[in-house]
Amino acid sequence: MSVAFKGFTGLAFYDIWRAFNGFTLLTPFEGKSVRLVDMKGRETHHWETEFAPATYGELLPNGNLLYAGKAEDGHLKDIEGAGGVLMELDWDGNVIWEYRDSYLHDGFCRMKNGNTLVIKWVEVPREIAARVKGREPSTERNGVMWGDVIQEITPDGRMVWEWIAHEHLDPEKDLTCPLCPRITYAHANCCEELPNGNILVSFMKNNTISVIEKETGKIIFSWGQDELAHQHSVSILDNGNLLVFDNGYHPKGFAMGESRVLEVNPSTTEMVWTYTGPKGVPQFFYSSIVSSCQRLPNGNTLICEGTSGRLFEVTAEHELVWEYVLPQESSSNDANHGMIYGAYRYGLDYSGLKRPVPLPEERQPQPGAPSGDEEAGAVQSRLELLGY
Repeated sequence: MSVAFKGFTGLAFYDIWRAFNGFTLLTPFEGKSVRLVDMKGRETHHWETEFAPATYGELLPNGNLLYAGKAEDGHLKDIEGAGGVLMELDWDGNVIWEYRDSYLHDGFCRMKNGNTLVIKWVEVPREIAARVKGREPSTERNGVMWGDVIQEITPDGRMVWEWIAHEHLDPEKDLTCPLCPRITYAHANCCEELPNGNILVSFMKNNTISVIEKETGKIIFSWGQDELAHQHSVSILDNGNLLVFDNGYHPKGFAMGESRVLEVNPSTTEMVWTYTGPKGVPQFFYSSIVSSCQRLPNGNTLICEGTSGRLFEVTAEHELVWEYVLPQESSSNDANHGMIYGAYRYGLDYSGLKRPVPLPEERQPQPGAPSGDEEAGAVQSRLELLGY
């Protein structure tokens, strides 16, 4: 059982031999910073930003931080996941790329070609909204239901591909949560480019994971409506399976549930691996909103229980090997106090941690040094900055 339930914050447990060693990037909802902590829970680096987080940050292979911020003038800014700005910051916190749109929300994805997938709100035509069944009556925003559009944005801010959800979803078949307000329809919260170029997307209010054929816009895979409940953090694994944090909120139309992390074979929809919490006490693992999961290179799984600010790593056999709880730095009454949207672990060999930094004068390579020595020294310098 987790030792953090006894009231620990910071590092609660660390099995140095079985955990996947590296640095963990986390984005607390309070404040305007993104933090990188080591395996002992010590903050080794952080980025201060102009904006509070809309969702999370991601360390790119080039060593920069890609971060979704919440603009105060954003449309529908009171809806969960609402953002307004996506920015790329270098190691020192300098903004080197920024994309603003007041309708931005939830997830994003830096693509192989250097473009970026983003999710935005778009107004659902009233004739389509009227066909959406159930939900709390008269809970639209000024009579408007908001849906999703996924766009591909170039580095210079041009939109080169667009997919509008309500043009492809069927309100008669793609049913939505009966207990949620009608202000949003499917509410996409995650998008990812697949190796073949198609787009993986999570529709939270529809409780479905779908694959969009990018060339045609057709939905060629959809699963979860009878299994998931307001899921987050969908990713594809090296074996082709899907990994997802199933929040378990409003399962099958009931008010409460239990969270799970699932590995699903998309060909058979078989759940090949499930984590439901400490053995015998599944009620100790639950996050109704936000949260994330990541399959690590050693086969372990990093899990972010977002509402409690708790991060932990488990083996394939569900054994706890690392646990960290966000320290409570204030007694704020903010509803997001102590929460984390998601977290990601980066190994010591991750290219984003090896990006060269200027060497101190006393460590400059000597004349005649072998080719590549300067780069090797710069790599070591970056790791030394992180305490390694």
